[in-house]
Amino acid sequence: MSETADPLVLDFVEWVAREPRAYAEVVSTWKTSCPRLTIWEDAADRGFVTRESRPGLGLIIAVTDSGAKFLRAHGR
Repeated sequence: MSETADPLVLDFVEWVAREPRAYAEVVSTWKTSCPRLTIWEDAADRGFVTRESRPGLGLIIAVTDSGAKFLRAHGR
């Protein structure tokens, strides 16, 4: 991952950490037409967020323990 993407990954993980987000909300909010700027996919690949199915909520994106550690390491 490039250095310019790291702040965006940090922003994304912080956004998800506020509350688990519906998959559709994540896709809608963080979509991009640039194939090189895949912020939420990068966060998932690095293990900072995960997809979970929750009863009554459907598919959601939530921060993992690694994601919480990543946030703490960067003062967030």
